[in-house]
Amino acid sequence: MRIVIMGAPGSGKGTQSQRLVQRFGIPQISTGDLLRSAVARGTDYGRRAKAAMDSGQLVVDEIVLGIIRERLGEADAAHGFILDGFPRNLAQAQALQSMLADIGAALDAVVLFEVDYAEIIKRISGRRSCPQCARVYNAPKSEPGSPARCDQCADHPVLVQRPDDEEPTVRRRLEVYERETRPLAQFYASRGLLHTIDADAPMDEVTARLIAALASVPAPPPRKAAQAT
Repeated sequence: MRIVIMGAPGSGKGTQSQRLVQRFGIPQISTGDLLRSAVARGTDYGRRAKAAMDSGQLVVDEIVLGIIRERLGEADAAHGFILDGFPRNLAQAQALQSMLADIGAALDAVVLFEVDYAEIIKRISGRRSCPQCARVYNAPKSEPGSPARCDQCADHPVLVQRPDDEEPTVRRRLEVYERETRPLAQFYASRGLLHTIDADAPMDEVTARLIAALASVPAPPPRKAAQAT
């Protein structure tokens, strides 16, 4: 299957995409992960993306499209993929449609995760990460008066809050999502691809709703075999 997972930042797209990877054996392609990798490696794309990510703005299409195009061309994506965090605007959605048409493929389903924005702000602003191994902790607990620390690294460094997880930045990210990304729901609904689920629930319940939505997707018709000449 070729699937797009839509939803506001912090709606649980990444977690549920990983569960689909295990179920279907197709790769999760996350623009956030791809961009953070580019930033960490200090590539030209990474340096240009970092300023936008730190201020809560969307990374320009030129950067995102270039990274996605390269990723879709890799062998493990030939028989399906889960796009997490892409497309984020109408231009990207149209570009994705063109990319897939170039390889004779099309999307099978788009699933929109709905979560109340107040809950999302609480989730994201509570995250902390390790400055060494980059592991993310959701609302980590610690002893009163003591900072939360990484339990994976040998020297247990103090966890920090990433700039894009600070509450003012989260609010700006949600404003950008509402303005730029949420309108894609209508774009995909008009093409008969959209499935909406309530994602403000325990993880296993959200997974069950996601699988049920995908189970309703008609199987694509088999490709015609080439005729002998």
